[in-house]
Amino acid sequence: MAQDAPSASSHDDYMRMFDLAPVSLWLEDYSALKAYFDALRLQGVTDLRDWLKADPARVGECSACIRIVHVNRKTLDLFEADSVEALTTNIASIFRDDMFTTHVEELGQLWDGRPEFRSTTVNYSLGGKRLDIELRGSILPGHESSWTRVLVAVEDVTERETARRSLQASEQYVRGLFEHSPVSLWVEDFSSIRTLLEEVRAIGISDFRVFTDVHPEFVERCMSEIHVLDVNHRTLDMFAAPDKETLLMRLGDVFRDDMGRHFREQLIDLWDGKLFQQREVVNYALDGSQLQVYMQFSVLPGHERDWSRVQVALIDITARKKAEAYLEYLGKHDVLTKLYNRSFYVEELNRLDRKGPWPVTIIMIDLDGLKTANDQMGHSAGDALLRRLGEVLGKLIEKPAHAARIGGDEFAVLLPGSDAQAGQLVVDSIRKLVELNNQFYSGAQLSLSIGAATSRDGERMDSLLKRADQRMYDAKRERYLEAGHDRRRSRAS
Repeated sequence: MAQDAPSASSHDDYMRMFDLAPVSLWLEDYSALKAYFDALRLQGVTDLRDWLKADPARVGECSACIRIVHVNRKTLDLFEADSVEALTTNIASIFRDDMFTTHVEELGQLWDGRPEFRSTTVNYSLGGKRLDIELRGSILPGHESSWTRVLVAVEDVTERETARRSLQASEQYVRGLFEHSPVSLWVEDFSSIRTLLEEVRAIGISDFRVFTDVHPEFVERCMSEIHVLDVNHRTLDMFAAPDKETLLMRLGDVFRDDMGRHFREQLIDLWDGKLFQQREVVNYALDGSQLQVYMQFSVLPGHERDWSRVQVALIDITARKKAEAYLEYLGKHDVLTKLYNRSFYVEELNRLDRKGPWPVTIIMIDLDGLKTANDQMGHSAGDALLRRLGEVLGKLIEKPAHAARIGGDEFAVLLPGSDAQAGQLVVDSIRKLVELNNQFYSGAQLSLSIGAATSRDGERMDSLLKRADQRMYDAKRERYLEAGHDRRRSRAS
């Protein structure tokens, strides 16, 4: 059955539908563009996109071939135009700037022989407002050979694209904070560890600390299930890693040795439901150096059920810990001799007084001739004697015994759990080492006055100390008397 030709009223209906469409519609004539393309092909152009990119002015020549036949009301509203004439007269204000790249692609699609083209691009209203649009064009049926009628639909997606750009900017901002944070940041997946803990809980284990005491291999297994997803730049610097791939491949060199003890405590906290933790732990850099770090562990919001996203922040406190250790050392040691100082000596005496072990032997030592060395050869000579005595006692005395410099030229050796015989062996060893030391050093000779005493049943440390001190002074007095006798005898002869 033959189809009736469209009536004038039908044509009017179509035009009303066109004008009232809620989407911006453009009816355009591309016939001049087709003729332009045909001429280019005759000139030998095969790749339109490259040809257009070689000279941006050529894109403008193509655009000039497109003639606007009609636009609907939505188009005028969208582009803030009072009339079609105002729109067409100022078309250069609409198609500019950011549109170049996408317009090349639209033209390329037509060049490739497609009856349709589409793109996401940017236009501008006559008032200068930026419009993100999705453009769809189609050669109308019956005009495929001439391109005299092309329908272009323009959808305003500015709100969506603005939200997308905002989200992208936020993601870049967050990524920048992560990558350039001055703190080492790790993103990890603990879901496998959570599964292991739940399996243990399911078999009736209630005291997880006791369980890990009995099964230390479980801690090692959990440690092997740490899946590192990402690290930042600071992490690579801190762990002496050339890149992320190398670090992730060598995690076994990072998580080892003493870290197992700290990781066990971390597991116990997780067992108890503590999803945010802070503690000092030990890690290792890829060059083998030990790192003292302050760790902040947190299961990220939204992942509390499966622990699939965990953030670990590490602050390198190695230098601080070394400084603390050095300060602690200075608080208990004499800088010149490297032996313990008087403060530590007094504390240790009090501890021995309370706890023993008994018997306790105390050896008191006086460095003879220190004042003479200082007066006659200078303090550097006296300091050298003090350092040499520090070497002797430092080599000989080992824990639980302690050697301390308790005054300018006074030293003490505390021997807990040592009787008089053991104390005498130490005194003899000191004298032998002093004799050897004197053979290796020129200049002033080391000379010591030594007194030793061993505690009696129930004797307090202050009483024991007085006896040892008195014996040391007796030895010193005897030495000076002998020296004085020798001098008198030398003069008489």
